Amino acid sequence: MSEIDRIVDQLEREHDGDPWHGSPLSAILAGLTASDAALRPLPGAHSIWELVLHLTAWKKEVRRRLSGAPASLPEDGDWPDVGDPTQERWDAATARLEDAHRRLLSDIRGMPESRLFQATNDPRDRPTGAGASFYELLHGLVQHDVYHSGQIALLKKRS
Repeated sequence: MSEIDRIVDQLEREHDGDPWHGSPLSAILAGLTASDAALRPLPGAHSIWELVLHLTAWKKEVRRRLSGAPASLPEDGDWPDVGDPTQERWDAATARLEDAHRRLLSDIRGMPESRLFQATNDPRDRPTGAGASFYELLHGLVQHDVYHSGQIALLKKRS
């Protein structure tokens, strides 16, 4: 198995596979309504909906960086606004997350293995994740997704 295959495997496991840490994100999100997702059961914490938009934005940003673009905050913003919390918009938000995930996996599968250990084209900036190698960037995304999936799982239990 190549390193690209291993990274894809980790992203697939955390999203909708059989991860070691518990339920994958898709299972955690399954059955949630717009009302559930918009709830804020912990004061000062993000809602499930906000976390889904954040996850989507960062998957898209990592994909943009893989194309050679300079690092920045996601085009949609770090924490995109939920807007009117309708069921139609919640369904669209989860569909965009799924689409962003699938497109990212496709791009990673198309990468030459030799590119993994090349530096991204930015000086190191820890808050935005800039300046890491593509290997670190992709593993960082796995860590990011698992972290926020855990938050979503806890929020789901509180709602």
